[in-house]
Amino acid sequence: MRATRGPDGQRRRVRVPGAVLLAVGCLPGITALIAVLVLARGSGSIVAHHSEHPATTAPVPPPPHHAPRPVIVPRSVWLDATARHEQPAPRYDDKVVAVFVHHTDSPNGYDCADAPRIIRALYAGQTGSRHWDDIGYSFLVDRCGTVYEGRAGGVDRPVTGAHTQGFNHRTAGIAALGTFTAGVPVPRAMTDAIAAVAAWKLGLAGIDPRSHVRLVSSNGLSRYKAGTAASLPALAGHNDGYQTSCPGAALSARLPEIRNAAARLQGR
Repeated sequence: MRATRGPDGQRRRVRVPGAVLLAVGCLPGITALIAVLVLARGSGSIVAHHSEHPATTAPVPPPPHHAPRPVIVPRSVWLDATARHEQPAPRYDDKVVAVFVHHTDSPNGYDCADAPRIIRALYAGQTGSRHWDDIGYSFLVDRCGTVYEGRAGGVDRPVTGAHTQGFNHRTAGIAALGTFTAGVPVPRAMTDAIAAVAAWKLGLAGIDPRSHVRLVSSNGLSRYKAGTAASLPALAGHNDGYQTSCPGAALSARLPEIRNAAARLQGR
């Protein structure tokens, strides 16, 4: 055991193995002292080393803002074999970054048990007189808050829709069954269901329902020329992308509330 001084000038006792002491003892005085100091400073087995920079851990990423998938009634419930239209295979985008809200411009006073028949009639009109390949909406919501699968291709996949001219890519369409012009009450169950679907679909891509996203118009008949990049709400009304009164003044007025509800479902 030998005594030496540390950087702070304090004397410290340093344990040096006997064999080293014997070898050092054979050296001249000043040389022996230097040897002891070098041994004390350089050997981890002789002097405990205290780092001035404690180990740091990598920052923990924030949790993903996913929302639970709501209960969705499959299209087989409203589309029977006799009404099915021959159609091509679904097309897909890479992800869904925005949701457009619509109303179907149909009567409001229906019994919710009759919703499948109403959706079937909408499908017949869009694939018949309009010659579309399928119903345009990704989802439909009745006044009781029941969510129905619309367009074929898989509700959890980014199916290319036919709901908002110019902005069908990377978006989903949610249609409220009914007509919601100014002064018409919008059922709370319906807005809650719209928020649930939007929170889930946008959460799959990490999109905040209260944010704006960049979408590129694919059709000059929209509000934007084809090829134009537009900043639109991630949870938008049909009329944000197309010249229309849809989803109606009453439902449009509820969109800020729906966005906030969807954000809460994502844990934001």
